[in-house]
Amino acid sequence: MAGLDFDPIAEARRQWDAHGWGEVADGMAALTAVMRAQQLLLARCDEVLADFDLTFARYELLALLSFTRHGELPLGKAGARLQVHPASVTNAVNRLVEAGLVQKLPHPTDGRGTLASITADGRVVAEAATARLNAEVFGALGLSATEARQLTALLAKVRAASGD
Repeated sequence: MAGLDFDPIAEARRQWDAHGWGEVADGMAALTAVMRAQQLLLARCDEVLADFDLTFARYELLALLSFTRHGELPLGKAGARLQVHPASVTNAVNRLVEAGLVQKLPHPTDGRGTLASITADGRVVAEAATARLNAEVFGALGLSATEARQLTALLAKVRAASGD
C-alpha cells in the first residue's frame, strides 16, 4: 500500500514464520504477492480501458477477434481461448454488441452456434486500446524483457501445478 513504511507481504511472511508455519511462509508470501500484483495491474488496465468504455475482459475478447483471420470466432472457441466460462463470453459479447464493436452472426455450419464478429469500429477501438495498454501497462511493468519472460515461465509452473 502506498505510504506504508514497510512491505505488508514481507511482514505477513515474517509473522507466518514466527508462528510456526515457516515451511509454507514462502509460498504464502508468493501467493499474496501474485494476488496483490494482479490487483494493481488490473486497476492500471481498467484505468486505461475506461477511456474506451471497456473492461479488461471485453478488451481481451475484442483483441482476440481482431487477431483472427476473418475477425470472428464461435463463442465456445472464444471462451476456450480466453479460459473463461461460457456465460462470461456471452456477457462480454452482448456488451460489445451494445457498443457496436462486435456483432453476433449465425454459425455457417452449426445451426445452434453463434459467431462473434468484430466490426470496423471494434477494430479501431481494439487498435487504440492496445496502443495505450502497450505504452502504459504492458511496456511499463517495471521488469526487463528477460525478467518478464522469467516471471511468465515461473507462473507457468504454478499454473501447471494447479492443473492448467
